[in-house]
Amino acid sequence: MEANGMAGRHGLEGDADLQFLLTGGNLLKVRSSSWKKRRMYKLQEDCRTMWQESKKTVNQDQTFPIDDIESVRRGRQSEGLKKYTEASVEERCFSIIFQGHRKNLDLMASSKEEANRWVTSLEKLMNNIRNLNHKQKSEHWLINCMRKADKNKDNKMSLKELKHFLRQVNIEVSEVYAEEFFKKCNKSEGRYLEGEEIKHFYDLLTHREEIEVIFQSYAQSDGQMSARDLMNFLLNEQREQATAESTLRLIEKHSPLAFFFSKKAKEQKRMTKDGFLMYLQQEDGSILNPAHKTVYQDMSQPLNHYFISSSHNTYLTDDQLKGPSSTEAYIKALMKSCRCVELDCWDGPNGEPIIYHGYTLTSKILFRDVIRAIKDFAFKTSDYPVILSLENHCTVNQQKLMAHHLVSILGDALVTRPLGTSMPTNFPSPEELRGKFLVKGKRLNKLDAAFSNNNTVEEDTVSEEDEAADCKENGQKSKPKKSKIKLAKELSDVVIYCKSVHFNSFEHARDSQAFYEMSSFKESKAFNLADTSATAFIHHNMDKLSRIYPAGSRTDSSNYNPVPMWNVGCQIVALNFQTPHKEMHLNQGRFLPNGFCGYILKPEFQRSLSSQFNPNTLTNGPWLKMKTFHVMVISAQQLPKLNKEKQRSIVDPLVRVEIHGVPADNCSKETHYLNNNGFNPMWNEKFQFPIHVPELALVRFVVEDYDAASQNDFVGQYCLPLTSVQNGYRHVPLLTKRGDVIPSAGLFVHVILLDAQQ
Repeated sequence: MEANGMAGRHGLEGDADLQFLLTGGNLLKVRSSSWKKRRMYKLQEDCRTMWQESKKTVNQDQTFPIDDIESVRRGRQSEGLKKYTEASVEERCFSIIFQGHRKNLDLMASSKEEANRWVTSLEKLMNNIRNLNHKQKSEHWLINCMRKADKNKDNKMSLKELKHFLRQVNIEVSEVYAEEFFKKCNKSEGRYLEGEEIKHFYDLLTHREEIEVIFQSYAQSDGQMSARDLMNFLLNEQREQATAESTLRLIEKHSPLAFFFSKKAKEQKRMTKDGFLMYLQQEDGSILNPAHKTVYQDMSQPLNHYFISSSHNTYLTDDQLKGPSSTEAYIKALMKSCRCVELDCWDGPNGEPIIYHGYTLTSKILFRDVIRAIKDFAFKTSDYPVILSLENHCTVNQQKLMAHHLVSILGDALVTRPLGTSMPTNFPSPEELRGKFLVKGKRLNKLDAAFSNNNTVEEDTVSEEDEAADCKENGQKSKPKKSKIKLAKELSDVVIYCKSVHFNSFEHARDSQAFYEMSSFKESKAFNLADTSATAFIHHNMDKLSRIYPAGSRTDSSNYNPVPMWNVGCQIVALNFQTPHKEMHLNQGRFLPNGFCGYILKPEFQRSLSSQFNPNTLTNGPWLKMKTFHVMVISAQQLPKLNKEKQRSIVDPLVRVEIHGVPADNCSKETHYLNNNGFNPMWNEKFQFPIHVPELALVRFVVEDYDAASQNDFVGQYCLPLTSVQNGYRHVPLLTKRGDVIPSAGLFVHVILLDAQQ
């Protein structure tokens, strides 16, 4: 498969930037102040993989997929380039940032122009690949596997190469089946498949029997779908409000190739089978409601009426005892629309405050570097407000410097006094706070002082943050349980809407605390309150903010289940973003809709003072909406091989469907496993889930590789709120454990949410 052919498939044939990448060039790779070596980099002919020169005696051909790149950053924006290069070469530097745990690739070009060309060209190719439709991604994946199977690069496929290819795409077949497949396509009766024979082989392989059945049952117009046929399908199966006009738009949108090859289909405005498959595999056929991919909720409610995507120990990239601290961890969290980050601040050398997990072996980073990184990346994916949660252990002088860095670096974006001209009685909204930073921390006086000329308190002692005391209780810090610290006026003055106070009781909070005074709860205390005083907790969160954090005993940076905390209306449910397990999948699912902006409006019954909602007892009320969620798991497509080193390692997939919400709704059901088929496994298994409170329910699809002798291996997952699910036949994308999309892989399901009596 030549580069021009692949470029054409990308729509970039003859593109100068693509040709630049295919030609490649030498760049200086920077690893340390002493390790800076010139290496050749170039795009391979598949237009999906970068090759980098290596001087290693083993594994000299080093490559990485373009799909693995998270972003490309101009200038000295990585920790490595800031540390190991001079400011004078700023414009010649750029970094390739990878998904997951892979280290950044820090590079330096010979000129500003060359650096810009690399960044521009890579970004163009990345955007192009990401914008490919599902069918194109599948084709690219299959073609890439064909290239790997074509050992002698002759663009032909022998029987041996065909067997190798089938294993590449996760299909285990018998010798007899492989030979039958080969004979069926081998019209020339030679030793190889080539040209049209390979295309015939590809068509047989990618035939979707389940789609064919659905299409044929509605295609009543000479084997094609007329506008009326498609409207019947949309109304009956997809439960969509289809009109003649919207149906025609769908046909035109998803049938460009059909219209190109079939003049009759174009004239009669009919949808072909290929157009129908394209519809199902694109946004219109996705399980996530396309209307929820942008901000669709009311963003003018008070801040405490929203769930807020929140991170704990944001600076860590690993565990809490000896893991590295990094500004990159803040960037990654913010780019995932995290809207509350934590800064654990301590006295550092040379009078500069540092951030690290105190009294442990975790590495240290400068407070000012973190604030700069936050300023640069806070509003790249969402422009709604970011809360900086300070855990302050610094002496007064370094606190003053912290305040100076906050004010000087963040500038007008930092909220340093209440909005408006009079003392507020409630929080401003996310809409009013767009592009703004709020500081959460201790404050010396009431907020009223911001409007008074008598705000003369210079410094005083305050109790330390509850989380710091809890850490000591867990034996990580060798001081008394509760300490007093001196607080500088300068740092106190930047705490406006998020003043930290100790929690005594819900009654005390109701009678004695102002709306802007908020408490942090260790997970054990929060779960106990959620179990014993759920309604009181919900009412507390109707006019105040609550922050929940993992127990200090979680030294491996594991997480608690966030769902029970959302059930009682807690807004800032802080999780270790660096730990990619089920709890983070639920968090990603909760914040997936509403434009992935990091804010989700809580249900009305968690905002109305008259509500007596209790997730544990579920008395009658507007929250009780008995539904039945019907799910049929039909098939999966192109599941990734888990053990790429073993040629004969093929997945035995099963699918689990989980409901996470109020206790009465929590449920999990799974399909049987299928032997040796990760390419196109088909189950056709039906499940039913009774749902009591749909507005708090999340649905999670999990694919695993069955193992009789040990724990099943994770293949992929996808999670979303039940209220964002589209009814009907839907494709479900699959994400890696770290939350990145697995290109071309997915599930095909039929889902429908009905009133319980239906």
